Amino acid sequence: MRQGVYPQNWKEIAIALKDASNWCCTKCGRVCLRRDEKAPHLTLSQRKAYTLQVHHWNCDPTDNRLENLVCLCTGLCRIHVVEALL
Repeated sequence: MRQGVYPQNWKEIAIALKDASNWCCTKCGRVCLRRDEKAPHLTLSQRKAYTLQVHHWNCDPTDNRLENLVCLCTGLCRIHVVEALL
């Protein structure tokens, strides 16, 4: 995350959007790990695949309109969507 580009309340925006999506990936529906959720049964790579991130459809981190934000798992969904946008 590039410092200075995102608003100061980005963490709150992202958490609110993840809560609104019930911590599910918008693209594949994967239920991801919630903030501070412990998953000792998962390996590090599995935990990373079940991490939910908020991305900007237009790749502009200053444009935080709800219609521009999407929750994506860090599995293949994030990779495929971000690559398609570039």
